[in-house]
Amino acid sequence: MKIFQAAGILTALVVLLANSRLENNAAVVPDPPPGTTYLEPSPQRSGDAGAGYQYLLYGDFVSSGIPLRVFKRASGGNSPDDLGRTGDAAGIPFRFNVITTANGVKVVAPTCLTCHAEKLNGQLIVGLGSNTMDHTRDAAANFKAADLGVKMMFGENSPEWAAYYPASRATKTMGPYIRTETRGPNPADKIFAVLAAHRSAADFAWIDEAQFNIPAETVPTDVPAWWLMKKKNALYYNGLGRGDFGRLASASGMLTMLDSAEARRIDSRMPDLMAWIRTIEPPKYPYPIDGELAAAGKKIFEKTCYKCHGTYGDSVSYPNLLVSLEKAGTDPLLSNAYKTHPEYHTWYNNSWYGQGANKGQMLPNDGYVAPPLDGVWATAPYLHNASVPTLEDLLNSTQRPVYWKRVFENTEANYDQVKGGWKYTVEPAKTDVETYDTTLPGYGNGGHKFGDRLTAEERKAVVEYLKTL
Repeated sequence: MKIFQAAGILTALVVLLANSRLENNAAVVPDPPPGTTYLEPSPQRSGDAGAGYQYLLYGDFVSSGIPLRVFKRASGGNSPDDLGRTGDAAGIPFRFNVITTANGVKVVAPTCLTCHAEKLNGQLIVGLGSNTMDHTRDAAANFKAADLGVKMMFGENSPEWAAYYPASRATKTMGPYIRTETRGPNPADKIFAVLAAHRSAADFAWIDEAQFNIPAETVPTDVPAWWLMKKKNALYYNGLGRGDFGRLASASGMLTMLDSAEARRIDSRMPDLMAWIRTIEPPKYPYPIDGELAAAGKKIFEKTCYKCHGTYGDSVSYPNLLVSLEKAGTDPLLSNAYKTHPEYHTWYNNSWYGQGANKGQMLPNDGYVAPPLDGVWATAPYLHNASVPTLEDLLNSTQRPVYWKRVFENTEANYDQVKGGWKYTVEPAKTDVETYDTTLPGYGNGGHKFGDRLTAEERKAVVEYLKTL
């Protein structure tokens, strides 16, 4: 079972898909509010949504993994959450797929759904960001055990070992660096840093000795929902990712790719996947809504929140604004990371990813993108680092808990229909990895105090309205 658990860490990098804009349906803001900057759109490639969904289910984003026989021996290979797939993928958990490697070996490799699918009230929601995974442990030790199992079953000179080794090498290299302090948040930016430090920008060949100093901190991020992508003009919470978003997203293959030819192959399939992603709609709020209260909340929202978060219903707009750190006031570690370590965005921009007609670009900014709020009820916890457990807490900074703990089962019993988010307990201190500690660097829950100016009744009305989005 350890092999099965360890495999889940392999593609948190796929979170690089998050927050991308896929079609030009956003409102242009010629005169953005003070403290904000309009993010211009970039041309995007078109694709076949049907083909994109098939690639999501069966594709080889990651070209190395655990041999199928080893995986089934460890996990049983009989998961009910197999997305209805057929063939070798039947019974394989939704976060993984069975692929055939270049040397003909069937392996189990992670897919985008390692990070971009989550259960909600017992139902798997494809496109909902994962918020229950545990990245606090070093997976390197588990892969050392898997190494032994593969060698014993097939031999170190076998095709199976060759098909498995790139995944093992990358995971054992990343493991000590990408641990988070709390269960739930994702270490995607640190994964990218480790892989970039160990890959040549010229041809993506693996480099055993890191070519850059790897940052000490692991910046936590909340995995955003895929259904927000169709509105966005820039990738990532800090608007770092510009240019072609399919090209940016294809960097998920860095985990195990052999060379730039493999990068081009993966990139060629990304427009189809992006086309499918922009068909996703958010799940509807499944509980009763006070219509009169929600209507009052809509009026308050459209007076106080729409300039940054857009409008909804009959008149849809989204302004695509980057809010400065000074104005937002939220934890700055993520926004500052690429300015503090410029070698990483420079590496990307100088690599194949940053070249050609469909190039991607990483351009650091001072601030965070104000996101669309479609389906916001389902996406707790809140802020870019998942530091705020409910919408009510988000709108009242004075009641946000310093230490808090939730149950990591996204069931109806654990959803707070009043506050809008996951039920939690306030803790006196950090007692374990399931306690969120907002005093840690990168985990701060400050800022976004715009709701503080509202009365308690007004906040209640706005929360009720947000349930309708």
